[in-house]
Amino acid sequence: MLLCEAYVAAEPVFSRKLLPANWRSYLRLTVTLVLLAAAATCEVMRERRPTMLRPGVHLYAYLANGGDGTVTVVDLVSLAPVATISVGPQPLSIAAQPNRKEIWGVSEGGGYAWVIDAPTGRVDRIPVCGEPVSLAFSPDAARAYVACAAGGVVAIDCATRRVVAREHPAPRGGTSALAVAPNGKWVLAANRGEASVSLLDAASLKPLATLPVAQDPNSIVVLPDSSKALVGSATTNFVTVLRLDPPSLVTRLATGGRTNSLLLKPDGGEVYVLSPDTHGLTVINTWTNEVGDYLQLGADPAAGVVTRDGSLLYACDAGGSRVAVVNLGFRELLGSAPTGTHPVACVLGLEEKMLLVADRDSNDLAVIAREGPHLVTLVPVGKQPDSLAVKLF
Repeated sequence: MLLCEAYVAAEPVFSRKLLPANWRSYLRLTVTLVLLAAAATCEVMRERRPTMLRPGVHLYAYLANGGDGTVTVVDLVSLAPVATISVGPQPLSIAAQPNRKEIWGVSEGGGYAWVIDAPTGRVDRIPVCGEPVSLAFSPDAARAYVACAAGGVVAIDCATRRVVAREHPAPRGGTSALAVAPNGKWVLAANRGEASVSLLDAASLKPLATLPVAQDPNSIVVLPDSSKALVGSATTNFVTVLRLDPPSLVTRLATGGRTNSLLLKPDGGEVYVLSPDTHGLTVINTWTNEVGDYLQLGADPAAGVVTRDGSLLYACDAGGSRVAVVNLGFRELLGSAPTGTHPVACVLGLEEKMLLVADRDSNDLAVIAREGPHLVTLVPVGKQPDSLAVKLF
């Protein structure tokens, strides 16, 4: 403003006579409006807040740091850490409770499940079993099921936070993974030491059937209609297809390599096998139970996520420090975006506008804009983050 006044003061006298008597007020008003408009434009350009957020509403990412027994809370609007919460040794399988302002997970080294109250950060612990390794909610989110490497499956009532059922007898060698059928009737538990999957009654956890699968089962997906389940193997190149009603083995499919993870297309028509041995993904047609296309992705595709419309797949390349983007309709690799070192887990942020990636070796959260895609920033978190969840509250 002082510069503007000095410039005007230096003008010839005759030019001032051409201006109105209150020319200084007009000039100040004009400059003020220009500055306000520029500030408003900059603020809009920087705005990251999703359309549903209002004052007092938070959008946070929660990262389970397996190396230091903490959970890092990251504000996804400011893209900065806002809290570090101690939960216990070797936290795993973090998940947002759909019906409550809570974040759930398990502590493998502590033998318990834990619950974070999102508004306050308070932690409650629920003793469950030896070496809990995986957690999943029932379709109505009334129960949480925990898989135990030193035992079977445990059911927790989410309202009372009490254990209400246990699998009995527990399988030898423990349970390595679980999945809940969308119909809410069954829980499927992978028995790693027995090369089998137990079909359990969801209410009582009573075993209904035990079905053979490939050695070292490590991942399970169930089709949306609860008709079939597919089971991956950590040490063989087979994916097993199971029928659930009546329970029976359908077939074993050779996929060319060990399974890191299985991703289900939302309509249930395809399952995508991410494998470190094939350096890519293999497509399984769930209608015909056949192996279809293959697409190379990178050094070690470890985990991934499929968009709600089933059009795109994002795969974390743990060996290449990047995320690969696949057009599923055309079986085409569209490109990639850099991450931190050794990305091992990813989720899509609210409205699917951003991809969030946990980078285990560089101890950070990669925030990737889907447009491009391109890396927005790396947010420092705790030691060895290996699972993450997003919560709006």
